[in-house]
Amino acid sequence: MKLLSPAISRLARIRYWRIEQWIQNPIEAQREVLQELVSFGQYTEIGRKYGMSKLFNVRDFKKAIPIHTYEDLKPYIERLMLGEQNLLWNTPVKWFAKSSGTTNDKSKFIPITEESLSYNHFQASKDVLSMYYNFNPESDLLTGKGLLIGGSHQINPLNEEAMYGDLSAVLFQNTPIWANWIRTPDLTVALMDEWETKIEAIAQQTLYDDVTSMSGVPTWTLVLLKRILEITGKKNIQEVWPNIELYLHGGVSFTPYKEQFNKIIGKPIHYLNMYNASEGFFAAQNNPNEEGMLLFLEHGIFYEFMPIEEYGKQDPQTIGLQDVEIGKNYAIVISTNGGLWRYLVGDTISFTSLFPFKVNVTGRLKHFINAFGEELIVDNSDKAIAIASEKSGAVVNDYTAAPIYFSDNSNAAHEWLIEFEKAPENLLQFTYELDDALKNMNSDYEAKRYKDIALRMPVINAMQKGTFNQWLKLKGKLGGQHKVPRLSNERNIIDEIKQMSAIV
Repeated sequence: MKLLSPAISRLARIRYWRIEQWIQNPIEAQREVLQELVSFGQYTEIGRKYGMSKLFNVRDFKKAIPIHTYEDLKPYIERLMLGEQNLLWNTPVKWFAKSSGTTNDKSKFIPITEESLSYNHFQASKDVLSMYYNFNPESDLLTGKGLLIGGSHQINPLNEEAMYGDLSAVLFQNTPIWANWIRTPDLTVALMDEWETKIEAIAQQTLYDDVTSMSGVPTWTLVLLKRILEITGKKNIQEVWPNIELYLHGGVSFTPYKEQFNKIIGKPIHYLNMYNASEGFFAAQNNPNEEGMLLFLEHGIFYEFMPIEEYGKQDPQTIGLQDVEIGKNYAIVISTNGGLWRYLVGDTISFTSLFPFKVNVTGRLKHFINAFGEELIVDNSDKAIAIASEKSGAVVNDYTAAPIYFSDNSNAAHEWLIEFEKAPENLLQFTYELDDALKNMNSDYEAKRYKDIALRMPVINAMQKGTFNQWLKLKGKLGGQHKVPRLSNERNIIDEIKQMSAIV
């Protein structure tokens, strides 16, 4: 494996010239992607429905094809899962990524084509490697193994030729053989279904590997690292894996977790944020020291951006890269080589740079609190939690929040359920710091908090460790990319968790 690694690293470095091409010519790169998508799509059922053979420019494309939600495409996807083909894409669809972006009882099944595997997910992964080597040319990353904490898969009971599972499991099953030489754990462990058993198996198998990088959701990665320290009796992870140099993360904001990772690893390493969803690999940091993720513009995805004020309108308008603004929130709309056409992903992003185009994920269209006009988004709450933790000496594992509505006896408020890894010495101080941080970064929240007229002080409940995992387990959502929504505009989730925990 060590003989193979230098060859792979050289290829990764050589690839960077191509990345520079689409960075320098972003609009042209996107036009070429759209032309290729339409040339494939015209031979499908949906392509014939919208006359894709006659769509020659972006304006006509947007005029002919409406924006789709998952529910709009679900009839096509259900037929694909029964074995029909050429519905959304004109090559066979045999894999489906079971979306874990929400904790709703209903799952989404996103079609994965050979093109979306090769030219999106795998190409983007290779480009992350190229960008890392460009940033850190002296890296020894590929002299060791990459630890991947992924999901599971199973045979689709409706069609024996079709398979579905978490995106990471689909990628595991389709990666080339040589990739197994530079990753750990092996496939039998990586695809295990029961997460508590799986974490133990990963810990036992990777103890003696030379792990140089890790990839996974922060919460489960921390659980694994803590278990490894328990088994080994070591003080920190660098004593177990002395060559560890990189952690690739995504799915949730890393801000509340960074302090815990710094402490448990025991030496400085690089952290890279990735925006990799079931629908596509959209972006990744090309420089760990700079905010924002480089938007991948030549990877089989055509992007549109919907200003938030358009969301919910009968005919919402979108804009292209040439019209976006720094700092403004947009809902992301994609057309992909996986057969998604003008698909509303559900994430909100903002641009941190326009040349090159870099983005941050700011939340979900349905994950916010705006019960009283405060327009609180996940980006606000994550940053405020980090500030309150730093000022009060707390360490937060996870949290969720929802509105408390007006009553005859009191004004409205936000209720927070917080799992602390390290509880603050004074919970009231933490509450004040959280409230102040939210006021400082969100003028609408600050206005609603004025003299407690609309919103009073936040109500914080410190939860026992393991509460959120227990709730996810009851919902059948423990593990993988599943997570408790940070914010909700309704109380159903927070009330379920409180009832389960007997908090009244």
